[in-house]
Amino acid sequence: MAIDVTALRAHFPSLDHGLAFFDGPGGTQTPRPVADAIAETLTGPLSNRGTVSPSELNAERAVAEFRGAYADLLHMPASAVVHGRSATQLTYDFSRTLAKDWRPGDEIVVSRLDHDTNVRPWVQAAEHAGATVRWIEIDPETAELDLESYERVLSARTRLVAVTAASNVLGTKPPVRRIADRAHEVGALVYVDGVHYAAHHLVDVPAMGADLFVCSPYKFLGPHCGVLTGSPELLETLRPDKLLPSSDAVPERFEFGTLPYEILAGATAAVDFLAAVDPGDGATRRERLRHSLASLHEHELALRTRLEEGLRGLGDAVTLHSKAGDRTPTVLMTLEGRDEREAQIHLAARSVLATAGQFYAHEPFAALKLEGPALRAGLAPYNTEDDVDRLLTGLADFL
Repeated sequence: MAIDVTALRAHFPSLDHGLAFFDGPGGTQTPRPVADAIAETLTGPLSNRGTVSPSELNAERAVAEFRGAYADLLHMPASAVVHGRSATQLTYDFSRTLAKDWRPGDEIVVSRLDHDTNVRPWVQAAEHAGATVRWIEIDPETAELDLESYERVLSARTRLVAVTAASNVLGTKPPVRRIADRAHEVGALVYVDGVHYAAHHLVDVPAMGADLFVCSPYKFLGPHCGVLTGSPELLETLRPDKLLPSSDAVPERFEFGTLPYEILAGATAAVDFLAAVDPGDGATRRERLRHSLASLHEHELALRTRLEEGLRGLGDAVTLHSKAGDRTPTVLMTLEGRDEREAQIHLAARSVLATAGQFYAHEPFAALKLEGPALRAGLAPYNTEDDVDRLLTGLADFL
């Protein structure tokens, strides 16, 4: 591992406040190069896109560089990179577009593991179209998807399978490629929520077998926005409602209104920052990303091991719900006989930020029969062993 964590942390002004951040799954802290890219683009010169003035060309460059950066991050063509305000907005938009062709008798498959972003838009679109919703269940003993239940609900009538690449609360990483291959065997499309996954692993959309994939740069050091990509052939066939004068070219046909050029520049800077963490001798940005993210994975895994061992040392007062064999460095826990929100307040008073809530994971909480809030601790590139120890000490004191 070749990460200098002290040097890495120096790029994050928010860390100067002495806070230990474990709320990365809800949004990471922002390094200064990302903020600088936003400010420099916003202060221009900047105009709407065009090919004449310097300010128009600056806007064009922001768009082109954004598409190129996320093409490298996701291993997709730049022409298949779509900007959106958020993963939720993009999923709603694409669910409505895809549902135009759904009919009564069609079936849509969603999972109990997913953030509601990858559940409710599909359920609601199916209701409007008269299609039937089927469910992939969770095995509560392992926090894994029950793939036998998937086999039971998959059929020749299945039009779409929506599944997460990693749970935002449990960290569980289901076998997306296996799920996608089975969906494709019956002629269904596969929509993958990669919001939590992309914060911890280099994404390869074709290798996943995803027809459509969505992620959120603010989960991996960037500004608040969403990014969607998909099979170029599929994108050409989708016809969203749009303004008549707006471009009908892909990907512009899916982007409504003037793009936020400064946000695109910040999202690009986040990819470049990640690629520079531990680039190795990579000749391309994709190669540098692969090396850097592999090193970051080792760093986060070591911290997760330290955290989980420490939590187990607190005894039966702490129940860990993140227990899948393959999972991200995100830990969901409940505290026996205690209010997890009080634990959040107790930790925050000690400058340790771990959040209590349901985190829009309505289905996982219901499947695991978690009626109240749970405490989530998620690790990010800038976390340290000292951060972990402060969290453990704070929880021990609270208990």
